[in-house]
Amino acid sequence: MAELKIGEQSKPRFEFRSFGQCFCEQHKRMARLSVPVPEKVWERESDEIYIISAKNDINNTKIRNGKMDIKTYVQTVDGLEQWNPLMKGEFPISREVLEKEVFPAFMVEMPKLDKDTYTYDEFIAMVKANKDLAAVRVHKQRFGYMVNNTICEVGNVIINGAKVVTINSESTEIEDIKKTIADCGLEGVENINYLQAIKRVIGMSDKPLANE
Repeated sequence: MAELKIGEQSKPRFEFRSFGQCFCEQHKRMARLSVPVPEKVWERESDEIYIISAKNDINNTKIRNGKMDIKTYVQTVDGLEQWNPLMKGEFPISREVLEKEVFPAFMVEMPKLDKDTYTYDEFIAMVKANKDLAAVRVHKQRFGYMVNNTICEVGNVIINGAKVVTINSESTEIEDIKKTIADCGLEGVENINYLQAIKRVIGMSDKPLANE
């Protein structure tokens, strides 16, 4: 079994993730069970823009440091979701990529594209002009751990100004994630992804988060 390394790509991983107001006890257990991790993942902060589509729950699109990253849902096994990279792109972005990859991933009507390339600001303006799309500001403060050879984190996440907490475990090995869920006291906690959590926070979905 290949050993996972934090911050490195591997084959598509399965993931448990939840969102709520506090996972204080679970966080404490995760930190104490963790093996030492590289200093670069002790604490990380980032500002990202998620493009949320009312018509789509299978493609997860985010922009960080001027780069667009789209992951697509593959399958759910034993309640754990598997996602695979679909596209990576940079701004300015070509009309061809927008036509063939980006807007089809949102599953919304194609805007009129009459230029060869589009800047970040031009792209965001097209998103804001579409009633089925939302550009959502997300700030992440993430604390990295490793439990049972699964990559774990607890994060303070600010979604359009609303603070929530996320906790997760991911690996290519399903049984390792299940053991981590049990060891950290997360059994019975809803597994949802960033796409679903953001929709709930911004009111695109009326479901609550895990422990509101």
